[in-house]
Amino acid sequence: MARSRTLGAVSPRIVRPLFRTVAIAEALSWTGLLIGMYVKWIAETSEVGVQIFGPIHGGLFMLYVLVTLIAWRTFRWSIPTLLWGLFASIPPLATIVFDVWAERTGRLTAPTPPTMSAA
Repeated sequence: MARSRTLGAVSPRIVRPLFRTVAIAEALSWTGLLIGMYVKWIAETSEVGVQIFGPIHGGLFMLYVLVTLIAWRTFRWSIPTLLWGLFASIPPLATIVFDVWAERTGRLTAPTPPTMSAA
């Protein structure tokens, strides 16, 4: 039995919903962390929110970066699209903005294979 030469290839049917889910979860965890930071530093009442959402956001941030790299490879994004996707993990809620943009511009659809032209 021959082994596939596409090392690490993942189905776009799996990557698309995974990317969208992780992008939303990362944004929500960012929101939770920001609320926790407000309660800790501005309201000065409790640091429980930071203790809870800090590790959750850290894990989801790293997962978002990994899934973005997988999406880049799966959907054959350009380097600028990849960089925008990675940059979106930094400002709060920007992963949702990038996700909506990527969906609307067709960047979360499977690339079409090149066609053979008649010579």
